[in-house]
Amino acid sequence: MNRNRHFLALIFILLVTLGSWSCGGAATDPGDPNEVAVLETNYGRIVLEFYPKDAPRHVANFKSLAKQNFFDGTKFHRLVRDSSTFVAIQGGDPNSISGDPSTWGVGQPNQPTVPAEFSSALKHTRGVISMARKGNDLNSATSQFFICTSDRPAWDGQYSVFGKVIEGMNVVDTIVRAPMVPGTERPVDPVVVNDVLIIKRDQLKQ
Repeated sequence: MNRNRHFLALIFILLVTLGSWSCGGAATDPGDPNEVAVLETNYGRIVLEFYPKDAPRHVANFKSLAKQNFFDGTKFHRLVRDSSTFVAIQGGDPNSISGDPSTWGVGQPNQPTVPAEFSSALKHTRGVISMARKGNDLNSATSQFFICTSDRPAWDGQYSVFGKVIEGMNVVDTIVRAPMVPGTERPVDPVVVNDVLIIKRDQLKQ
């Protein structure tokens, strides 16, 4: 009987382990719901609040990367615009730290992926932060994210919203209006994320 219990326990542990591998190894605990992210850029400070109830895996992934200093030195490498609207700014690619600009936005192989988390309550409205992904694979988010500067309802149910800017939209607006290298969506002057800190919300007032 004891052998059977030990066998079942081993099977359970194996299933849990395989389940974590299937999620790509990304963090899954969103942590303290009162935490916010402070992005210090060479254009100014941007503060984000999170939506851990609706997108726990994406919140956990972003916080984990930030606490590992993953984003430090990365750039907002893409300014998304259409013919009449400033749409979004995109960053979070480790290639943008020191890699060739032609690789910015491509990402690196073997980065842990995060499965899509969609909520009917969360829309791609101005100020929202959402995860970029690869092609048509809804479950391929890694570290790249974008901040909307205008409403984009067509992106609802396509990209995972996990937070919103609560301070510094003027900084985001300045970035998205920056001159771009002709023929690209890359700003002429690099927009560098110097540091990303995860702090308690009440520390913002200190």
